[in-house]
Amino acid sequence: MSRLGKIPVAIPNGVEITMADTLLTVKGPKGTLTREIKKDVNVLIENGMVTIVPQETPMAKALWGTYAAHLRNMIKGVTEGFTRILDLEGVGYRAEVKGTDLVLSVGFSHPVPLTVPAGITAVVEKSAITLTGSDKDALGQFAANVRKVRKPEPYKGKGIRYRGEFIIRKQGKKAV
Repeated sequence: MSRLGKIPVAIPNGVEITMADTLLTVKGPKGTLTREIKKDVNVLIENGMVTIVPQETPMAKALWGTYAAHLRNMIKGVTEGFTRILDLEGVGYRAEVKGTDLVLSVGFSHPVPLTVPAGITAVVEKSAITLTGSDKDALGQFAANVRKVRKPEPYKGKGIRYRGEFIIRKQGKKAV
């Protein structure tokens, strides 16, 4: 039984939630998000509350809390939005936004361009990349793709890391 799935979700002012067949749509001041919902759960919208009710299928118990969390993230995304900050650490490591591309210079012989997905904005200030958007899934995936270009290495700590991420450092070679 899902503890998160049992709790009904309140619809804040300025947010409109609709369920058409299997497509859940959340509209708010920061955009519109849609998600495909499987037939194993029912979404009930009534009296300013959204309740997710599982069917009697084996998959329903697994999806119940998951869809409740997705719904809460969608509501938070269209009202407040999400932010992910990445830090560049290394001599000569730079990033810049050119049109719809984020261009990274992180120690390779060539710059690495990454296309910023629709709905996500990238801002570069000194050695920090700030990503903002209303879709938590897309934002997290793009942040992971940026970090994957040059993961932080354990000896000197150079690379792209999330703000607040702790990298366990290794000692390296000892002189004998």
